[in-house]
Amino acid sequence: MSKAVPLERILQSQGFGSRRWCSELIAAGDVSVNGQTVTDTRASFVAEGLQFTVYGEDWLYRERVYLALHKPADFECSRKPSHHPGVLTLLPEPLRLRDVQPVGRLDHDTTGLLLLSDDGQFIHTQSSPKHHVPKVYHATTAEAVTPALVAHLLAGVKLHDEPAPIAALRCVPLDDHRLEIVLEQGKYHQVKRMLAAAGNHCAALCRVQIGGLTLEALGLAAGEWCYLSDAQRALLRPD
Repeated sequence: MSKAVPLERILQSQGFGSRRWCSELIAAGDVSVNGQTVTDTRASFVAEGLQFTVYGEDWLYRERVYLALHKPADFECSRKPSHHPGVLTLLPEPLRLRDVQPVGRLDHDTTGLLLLSDDGQFIHTQSSPKHHVPKVYHATTAEAVTPALVAHLLAGVKLHDEPAPIAALRCVPLDDHRLEIVLEQGKYHQVKRMLAAAGNHCAALCRVQIGGLTLEALGLAAGEWCYLSDAQRALLRPD
């Protein structure tokens, strides 16, 4: 049987501030558990599955969080952005305070599916090229898509800082100026550099899928986020 934990510690673990601050929230009557206001700062509960509200907003206790975000353009994936707002500003403050981090990076002008978590092992698994998690991009090209361009990307292009040619796992024309490109690596500006090396130019880029998880299935508008279920996380594992 799970052991009861002081409510102030539960709130602290969920990103609501220091233990002292969480104790003050409880004493002020700003916290409810299972629909009942709790003002006893000594109250304890089993954390797993606990439903609670803070300032009237509903929360569910999560030991670790796994998120998907539809990243808009002109947001940086850095925790210390320099020229544009950071993607973490799109999340509620408690998620930011519990040290949620982007899994890898998308360029500030690249849109699409971005994962975030406070689980270091999950971040490592999703980021490491050793785990071969494919990622699907839709690239808009400045010049028309040609069979020669597709063939070049599938055969492999030489990037100046890579010892061997880098090839797309799959490359399919979507229309005269759009390609679907599937990669396993996550190298710096990879799609843009591959298109440039193949004689074209990337005008816009969107990541639409990671593993078997698609942005379309999540139904997120630009700037929206959601928690990932266990079934959705399972889609992120390589085959």
